[in-house]
Amino acid sequence: MRQIFFDTETTGLRAEAGDRIIEIGCVEMVNRQLTGNNLHLYLNPERDIDEEAVRIHGLTVEFLADKPKFAQVVDQLVDFLTGAELVIHNAAFDIGFMNAELKRLGRPLVTDFVGGVRDTLLMARDMFPGKANSLDALCKRLEVDNSNRTFHGALLDSELLAEVYIRLTRGQDALLMDDHGSSGQEGGDTRVAAIDFSRFTLPVLAATPDELAAHEQVLADLDKASGGKRVWQTAAPGEAAPAA
Repeated sequence: MRQIFFDTETTGLRAEAGDRIIEIGCVEMVNRQLTGNNLHLYLNPERDIDEEAVRIHGLTVEFLADKPKFAQVVDQLVDFLTGAELVIHNAAFDIGFMNAELKRLGRPLVTDFVGGVRDTLLMARDMFPGKANSLDALCKRLEVDNSNRTFHGALLDSELLAEVYIRLTRGQDALLMDDHGSSGQEGGDTRVAAIDFSRFTLPVLAATPDELAAHEQVLADLDKASGGKRVWQTAAPGEAAPAA
């Protein structure tokens, strides 16, 4: 299964009011293993950026001035996302911005070419009702290291989301890649071979005389403490046990 952890940074909060995407981060995972085949794009929004947004992500108009426009990367982006399941934290926000950008170009909407959309915010709210479920809160709760997250960044946030998702879904404790993009595990989820316990003969260990004597003493103490009302009694060797 191919999944893309997807995040955007934008000029503001309202796509319907003309705010634009300025950064896109995509982290690929296939069969629950990170591949290292990621996509990271900075975009020229062709408009100003809200001051509050700059405080969150640190991206300025000056930095983005020489970056490509969305129309210049749309084919690359659509090709990368096609057929994959998108995993997004607060999916409505990012999908809303993506669809607004695609509509400007007369292109199909996101759900027309991806394999599906999974919202980790909704997943977290189901698992941790009444608790904070921001990405930072989930990183802290699930012990994902987000110490490098001084600013919000689309690629960094997508990488953190991949770790959070794996822990939310209990697949494995962490996603670690070696220099070749391998997590060090063969295959996807861990599988344990079935064991036929009928092949084993289990030993029966008899109690020693000392252990039997200690057991009888415990029963006698119980009988005394209950005023002779003990229900179950042992019989001497060769005798039938008294009826309860």
